[in-house]
Amino acid sequence: MTSTASTAAPLADARALGLAHYAARGVLEHVLARHGVTFQQQMALRAAVTADAPQTPDDLIAQVRVALKADPADIRATLDELLAKQLLVADGAHLRPTDAGRELVPAVSAETAPITARIWGGIPAEDLAAAGRVLTLVRERANAELAALARPR
Repeated sequence: MTSTASTAAPLADARALGLAHYAARGVLEHVLARHGVTFQQQMALRAAVTADAPQTPDDLIAQVRVALKADPADIRATLDELLAKQLLVADGAHLRPTDAGRELVPAVSAETAPITARIWGGIPAEDLAAAGRVLTLVRERANAELAALARPR
């Protein structure tokens, strides 16, 4: 008797999305650990480094919160950690990246670039476009659900 195993691709779902996210994040966290920073620290530092203008702590907290859905108190603690590591410096009401902070972001990007290329390489452009559309829709819907959950009842 012959087997007729299905060759159809699995459908994307929340579990598949989560597993892909955590696998990719695991790669990044491995690289970040070599530089002595956490994922949340890197996200806050990147927000400061890529900003067009100096950011207040509240500005950075808001940006990181939108991206990570993290607790503002945890993000404030992360900013304190970046100050202690001298990757950010207080300049009046603003936080500015130090030279070390500015150098860290592209260093991590350069280190992860070949890994990212191996992970994403060879995926057809049309598949990436379809995945991009689906992920954008999922993010928009999840953000709407989160906003609804946060509203007082």
